[in-house]
Amino acid sequence: MSLTPNLTELKSVLDVSGSGELTLSEDDLHDFARGAAFLGTGGGGDPYIGRLMAQNAIREFGHPKIIDVNSLDDDATVAFVAMLGAPTVLNEKAASGADIDLAVMRLSERLGRPIDALMPAEIGGVNSTVPIVAAARLGLPLLNADGMGRAFPEIQMVVMNFEGVRATPFVIVDEHLNSVIIETGTAKRAEDFVRSVAINMGLSCIVAGYPMTGAEVKRATVHNTLTEALEIGRAIVAGRRAGDAVGGLVRRLSESSIYGHARILFDGKIVDLRRETTAGFSIGHCKIESLNGTSGAMDVQFQNENLVALENGILRAVVPDLITIVDRETAEPIPTEALRYGQRVKVIAAAAPKLLKTPQALEFIHPRCFGLDFDFTPIEELTT
Repeated sequence: MSLTPNLTELKSVLDVSGSGELTLSEDDLHDFARGAAFLGTGGGGDPYIGRLMAQNAIREFGHPKIIDVNSLDDDATVAFVAMLGAPTVLNEKAASGADIDLAVMRLSERLGRPIDALMPAEIGGVNSTVPIVAAARLGLPLLNADGMGRAFPEIQMVVMNFEGVRATPFVIVDEHLNSVIIETGTAKRAEDFVRSVAINMGLSCIVAGYPMTGAEVKRATVHNTLTEALEIGRAIVAGRRAGDAVGGLVRRLSESSIYGHARILFDGKIVDLRRETTAGFSIGHCKIESLNGTSGAMDVQFQNENLVALENGILRAVVPDLITIVDRETAEPIPTEALRYGQRVKVIAAAAPKLLKTPQALEFIHPRCFGLDFDFTPIEELTT
């Protein structure tokens, strides 16, 4: 039965009940999507599209409950749901809802048991809001956690994989409700198969995978990232009101228990941009020159997400640390597919969550995993 919230239900509030459940209101979605766009580091799909999808789902099905990871039973069954493809294509072909339902249903059928809760694969862009849509439509709780604390382009690049959780069975559904189930031994092999299927499906698909127990979720996810995205979005808005949007954002990130360090890397104007869809990814770079013409230039390279920032050829930040390009006045995060020549921007870096900097994590998300000829040096150790 469809539920249409009244105006009092649409006020911006994150309600915390005595049970530890959170309710994300429709108006919260603006701040949440903005914060998730920052954490998406340029990737994860357009947050505006994701916000509209979530808004419509809330209006039709009601508010999904967001629950703390530690409230899960250890034997609960949890899976992630996401959109997969190239951001340039995802912007043109949003999910219908039926494809989301089918992906979760097929995974449940394959497992032979119901899914008890859903979670985002990544807290970035549209993939932070697609799980809200799924949870609202299916009446399932949504976990206040995700698989990476940011966005990455490949499905093996998640904490669950770093901690030994099996990626498959993995379900892929296209806009025509064709579905494919992948079963394979490693997450990297699953990525290869899934990417091949996604290319044949037009690079805009819904996926459901990484079925895990509540016990696995507790040890192999980044906790509290939904509320963190909301608070980051709110900090941007508060900073605008105070006349220092970028400063407000950097201060909030530096105070975060998840990220804990952030800095402005560069301030300038985009003077060159190269972007193409290759092998299922949006790949390219943008060159930013200083506004005063005296501070040289910064080059930011991306593969869906921003991967490395070089100032006059010197490394300033690199994955897994977060690199996001924002509007220099409003601090609005700019996805890689929305970058344009002439935009006046600032480049911000933030420290990656600790779970992304372990030796087992760096086996999958080291800069060299992206074809970059750099060792990982945390931004805290790079000179300003």
